[in-house]
Amino acid sequence: MKIEKTEIKDILLITPDVYEDSRGFFFESYNKQKFINEGLEINFVQDNFSKSAKGTIRGLHYQIEPKPQGKFCQVITGRVLDVAVDIRKNSPTFGRYFAVELSSKNKMQLWIPPGFAHGFEVLEEDTIFHYKCSGTYSKEHERAILYSDPKIGINWSTSEPIVSEKDKIAVTLDKQKDLFI
Repeated sequence: MKIEKTEIKDILLITPDVYEDSRGFFFESYNKQKFINEGLEINFVQDNFSKSAKGTIRGLHYQIEPKPQGKFCQVITGRVLDVAVDIRKNSPTFGRYFAVELSSKNKMQLWIPPGFAHGFEVLEEDTIFHYKCSGTYSKEHERAILYSDPKIGINWSTSEPIVSEKDKIAVTLDKQKDLFI
C-alpha cells in the first residue's frame, strides 16, 4: 500500500497493492493494522454505497461536532471526480479543495478526515461509489455547501449536473455557520 500526502494537510491518497493475473485481480481495500502502522488509527463505524448516473454531483456534505465524519472513499465500478474542501477555519488552506479521479481501473482511494466537506461527480454511467465512515450519519448534524460555490471554484466537468433538491439549495461556504476550528 502506498500512502501519499496531498497539497492539503491531512488529505491522503492511498494506492493499494494490486495483484493481477489471467483470472483478474486481488487487493486489500482496507487493513486496520497497516493503517495504524502509517499513523492512521481510525475506527470505521459505517459503510455506504451509492450508484449514480453519469453527470450526477453529490455534495458537498459534512457533519458538525459532536458527530463529525471522516470518509475513506473508493470506486467499485466506474469513475468519479472525488473532492474534499477544507472547512477548518484556522487552516492555511481554508476554502481550498483537493480533487482526484478515483476509478475501478486505478483503484485509488482517498482519506478525507473530519474538517472537510466532501462531494463527487460521476464520470461514467452506473458508477458505484463506496466509503467507510469514522462516524455514523446524523441528520441533525449534517450540513451542505453549495457544490457550485464560485469562491471555492471546483472545476466540475458537467455543465448541467444531476443534483438532489437538498444540494441545490445548500448555501455557499461564506454563509456556513457551523465550521471546524
